[in-house]
Amino acid sequence: MTFRSETTTTRPTLEGTFGMTASTHWLATGSAQAVLERGGNAFDAAVAGAFVLHVVEPHLNGPGGDMTGVFVTAQEPRRPVVLMGQGPAPAGATIEHFRAEGLDAVPGAGALAAAVPGAVDAWLLLLQEHGAWELADVLAFAIDYAERGHHVLASVAETIDSASALFRTDWPSSADLWLENGQAPEPGSLIRNPEYAQVLRELVAAGDGEPTREERIAAARREWRTGRVARSIADFIRTPHRHSDGGLHAGVLTAADMADWAAGFEDALTLDFRGYTIAKTGPWGQGPVLLQVLAILDGFDDAHLDPGTELGAHTVLEALKLALADRDTYYGDSGSATALTPEALAVLLSPEYAAERRALIGENASHEFRPGTIPGVDPVSPPLRTEAEFGAAGGLGIGEPTVPKPAEPTPEARAAVRGDTCHIDVVDRWGNMVSATPSGGWLQSSPAVPGLGFCLGTRLQMMWLDQNSPSRLEPGTRPRTTLSPTLVLRDGEPVMALGTPGGDQQDQWQLLLLLRLLVGELDPQAAIDAPALHTTAMPGSFYPRTWEPAGAVVEDRLGEDVIIGLERRGHRVTRAGDWALGRLSCVIRDPETGVLRAAANPRGMQGYAAGR
Repeated sequence: MTFRSETTTTRPTLEGTFGMTASTHWLATGSAQAVLERGGNAFDAAVAGAFVLHVVEPHLNGPGGDMTGVFVTAQEPRRPVVLMGQGPAPAGATIEHFRAEGLDAVPGAGALAAAVPGAVDAWLLLLQEHGAWELADVLAFAIDYAERGHHVLASVAETIDSASALFRTDWPSSADLWLENGQAPEPGSLIRNPEYAQVLRELVAAGDGEPTREERIAAARREWRTGRVARSIADFIRTPHRHSDGGLHAGVLTAADMADWAAGFEDALTLDFRGYTIAKTGPWGQGPVLLQVLAILDGFDDAHLDPGTELGAHTVLEALKLALADRDTYYGDSGSATALTPEALAVLLSPEYAAERRALIGENASHEFRPGTIPGVDPVSPPLRTEAEFGAAGGLGIGEPTVPKPAEPTPEARAAVRGDTCHIDVVDRWGNMVSATPSGGWLQSSPAVPGLGFCLGTRLQMMWLDQNSPSRLEPGTRPRTTLSPTLVLRDGEPVMALGTPGGDQQDQWQLLLLLRLLVGELDPQAAIDAPALHTTAMPGSFYPRTWEPAGAVVEDRLGEDVIIGLERRGHRVTRAGDWALGRLSCVIRDPETGVLRAAANPRGMQGYAAGR
């Protein structure tokens, strides 16, 4: 069945046989493609592009943040591997400590919400184990943009401006880094970050004298975890500073926390759908949501799977609500005593369980929170609080709204209103393929650390201050991250890497893309251009953790008839505009012919694909 689509696309789907890159910023895409052109492989290219993203999209990710990736190598193309760059809660991040600080939730902004930074070590690990280039050559692009400058995006300038009052009054180190004469930069002006360039130069210098490329990169990893960066962070955040709850708190991350943790590799979690194998992170991330939804939808005919129709949009929204309810009831890090066992996870992904959940989808929208039942597992549902209820309690909504809401008239609430995420996909001519989603450490997350050119992330806001929760705050365990890249295989061979920023929407928007590609047989660019939608009928993963029963957000291009039909079925629809939802990208490889393809999101006017 071919889904309906527009007759023209915003851009062409790229085709070639040499190499393809797609990302959320053209400079990262261009840098990664330049690596491929000079003989580097997909992993060299992805790492180069990722460090450029730190520089050019600092409102969406940073060195103090985290990342997850999923990849295959040309040597082992049938084994999808997760690159795990999600740092855990520090030793001092206990429920008791947060309660003693007068908190009933982890703040959405401020260093008390910082997990151990995971992104830099993860990218260096990928380069060390699977790259071919020297670290100095890979980092040269990011160092150049940080030292010589790059033209600042309007969205970066707007984010700095929105946080400028907080910077001036409470976070002076951020004001020193991002404001000039007390003002945000003008869109299109040249901005620099020499402090971060120096950090990168020090990582390169740490390997001087080491005999091999791998040992030089290993030395850089040690420097990151134990050197000036770790000491500067630990020293700086001891001083209390303003957080999103309005209070003054000190951070708890220490140099020992940084030294004791390292990124790693894990086997991907997989599910078969319509002749394809979908590879995701485990339930320490939200990756299994996509697998659960696909298992539910697999039992419907194709007419139920077209998101561009009333029936398809309704079915997709209802299936998503069911899987997300399971996410918020059962998912968590395997290191937690309350987390899912492998046996319980197998139940969630089983055909029998999917059939039970599928039977709950009726003609009308559910207004209930409906997790399933796993034998032998006690469900622990999160608090269900609407945004109106949160506002009535006097809270400030600061977290990671992918679709920004009007800011509260306070400096704290104007900060962090546009925190989001980045994404990059790369495939090379040898068949190496990687999809990665870096995030956190947004410039508005917490005060910039003097001398480093970046701040810490706030991923701990995704953990609950509830001893019974499977995603409870617990030292040494990973927050249940939303970062969720995807790899697709056919007959055991990798054929597609894709992903998007978007917090709770990441797997929702990727679901639309997969349905349109794998079932609807759309051209990749047409599938990305097609109107998007998502549900908000689940507790948000980011502060203030609110939900909207039966909430659905849609692009107006979905069509008046479809939107009215959804409202008639009981969905509480919010119209987001014509081009507002999703920042998807993908790269594709045909194992039989070696033909490569790529496409990228036109929304926001900054994501691009490149290749030949």
